Amino acid sequence: MTQQDALINYCLRLGDTSLILGQRMAEWTSNGPTLEEDIALTNISLDLFGQARTFLTYAGEVEGKGRTEDDFAYHRNEREFYNTLLSERPNGHFGDTIARNFLHAAFLYHLYSALTKSKDDKIAALASKSLKEVTYHLRHSSEWIVRLGDGTVESHQKIQDSINDLWMFTGDLFVMNEVDELLIKEGIAANLNEIKKLWDNTVNEVLQRATLKRPIDGFMQKGRLEGRHAECLGHLLAEMQFLPRAYPDATW
Repeated sequence: MTQQDALINYCLRLGDTSLILGQRMAEWTSNGPTLEEDIALTNISLDLFGQARTFLTYAGEVEGKGRTEDDFAYHRNEREFYNTLLSERPNGHFGDTIARNFLHAAFLYHLYSALTKSKDDKIAALASKSLKEVTYHLRHSSEWIVRLGDGTVESHQKIQDSINDLWMFTGDLFVMNEVDELLIKEGIAANLNEIKKLWDNTVNEVLQRATLKRPIDGFMQKGRLEGRHAECLGHLLAEMQFLPRAYPDATW
């Protein structure tokens, strides 16, 4: 594997993750529990779509074959996507979405913080811009985790169940392969073993404030680096990609 191939794959991972999570968040538009939350969730979606566009565009530039962010987003099948398994999980109820967003935002916050020091100037710049947005995503979801966990008996149990149900997908966030090894050696990518330690600290601190219990690490779902996903991603892509596939000249 060449450094060029590794960098393309790395950018696709970052772009795909933001794209899929952004699509999930877009499903909340006009469905938020309050007007303020409806706007907040929609804005988070827009932030994620912006991140997706920049990383997918950079993947096309590195590849040099004329593919655009539209080509990557709308003309690949599910086995060609490298998004985290956590990002594709269905929204469920409000607590499910908040739990997913919290666990994911904590990951992206520390990942982008590390990538601001990347020796690839473009990656560093994109990470720096994305970090500002993800910082808000983490604060928003953390405050809701505490509010629900330290709220009523019902809200506490529901958010605890949400955390428990999603926990098996968190191990996938930190899986690495030869792409990571090559780019870490070149000072481009972040070492996810180090990110895991920071993520643990953040998650533990917020769960403690929320009077919630951290689930015990058990079986963890993995496979995104090989393009293996849950059935729900196929359904999401079928809806998201319908228009561009029906009208190939359409643009984002």
